[in-house]
Amino acid sequence: MALVDLVMPKLGESIMEATILRWHKKPGDNIKMDETVLDIATDKVDSEVPSTAEGVLSEVLFSENDVVPIGAVIARIATSAADTIVAAPVATAPVVESVAEFVEEAIPYQPAGAKVSAPTNGIRFYSPLVLNIAAQEGIGMAELEKIPGTGNDNRVTKKDILQYVSTRKGGGTSYTPQAAPKEDVLVVPMNRVEQPAQQQPAPSPSMAPTVYSGNVEIIEMDRMRKLIADHMVKSKQTSPHVTSFTETDVTNLVQWRDKMKKEFEKREGTKITFTPLFIEAIVKCIKKYPLINSSVDGDRIIVKKDINIGMATALPSGNLIVPVIKNADQLNLVGLTKQVNNLADSARNGKLKADDTTGGTFTLTNVGTFGSLMGTPIINQPQVAVLAVGAIKKRPVVIETPHGDSIAIRHMMYLSMSYDHRIIDGSLGATFLTAVANELQNFNPDRDL
Repeated sequence: MALVDLVMPKLGESIMEATILRWHKKPGDNIKMDETVLDIATDKVDSEVPSTAEGVLSEVLFSENDVVPIGAVIARIATSAADTIVAAPVATAPVVESVAEFVEEAIPYQPAGAKVSAPTNGIRFYSPLVLNIAAQEGIGMAELEKIPGTGNDNRVTKKDILQYVSTRKGGGTSYTPQAAPKEDVLVVPMNRVEQPAQQQPAPSPSMAPTVYSGNVEIIEMDRMRKLIADHMVKSKQTSPHVTSFTETDVTNLVQWRDKMKKEFEKREGTKITFTPLFIEAIVKCIKKYPLINSSVDGDRIIVKKDINIGMATALPSGNLIVPVIKNADQLNLVGLTKQVNNLADSARNGKLKADDTTGGTFTLTNVGTFGSLMGTPIINQPQVAVLAVGAIKKRPVVIETPHGDSIAIRHMMYLSMSYDHRIIDGSLGATFLTAVANELQNFNPDRDL
């Protein structure tokens, strides 16, 4: 009998961890190849993790609601194979041999020499989240060893350590640290800069709740909203945002779509919206200004050769998700339209796959769908720019001709683009935005499908 390691799959370039929502199998259950073992969630999408082997679920290493780093072994499957195999799920993830290998940059700080235990040899295991909270609260490993755990195999969960911190701050029973047995210690080397000694620990989320006066309703954020909030805050902390604005006359584009939409739907079996037309213009301009299609890695600029356009899509719950059109530059207008409609339908029906929301290099958001004239969008990390299109409105505008100026009623639209000022200066940001506006304004009204 051999053991196959089931690891947390890599779900995207910027995703470093995932939350376990639900285990479909428990230890002792039979599992078939590709059968769903558990559901996981990131700030982008919920996903299923299938089995990579056929056999019996030997052990589960994490509990529901645990936050697990990408690449961590989450379960083991006993098979009849002769040798032990380490296998990654569908979205291939790097194989990890020890806790040190799956500690990611997304984990803010852990003290050098942090001690982590492995459940397979009877030693207590601590998740990166628990270790991070302990570090912020000044809880040493000796003290951590004494905290009773309610998780699987008596592991200390996030709830356990926050409750302990709350009791500790509230003047509860004092605790005298005792040295942990040396054989229970696994040292994880960390290349981290120690926090300054004078820095105060971050306030604990378990502090006494605020009392609100007046007639109020308190609504708890759902899981996805919490993840979105965290993602947005991190983006503002990472990138110095600058937003440029322009407007464009899209009369030709509007009239062409009005003229062709019935024929398009009859021929292709799907409706043509403005979104694929906007994406087509963006792709043309990215080819002219490739630095817009990049990311930042330390002091290096990573220019992406693939043009993968994310499109912000509203969900029935009110949350937003960003499915990605891969290799948009290789699709014609019909291909773009079908991709846009398929991804939008999948998002609204909860059928997006993990791969559908990964790999984006530039994002488009249509704030005009909700009636807004313009917006100041937040960059979708690790990208460096996001473009927003506003509502299309008829307005009187001045038309300049060789024979003089005139006033006409035209379909006008504002565009705004937020970009990372670390690598995109105002000149490039404004130039790119103007180029997109010109592409839309100069749309050929006699174009064929």
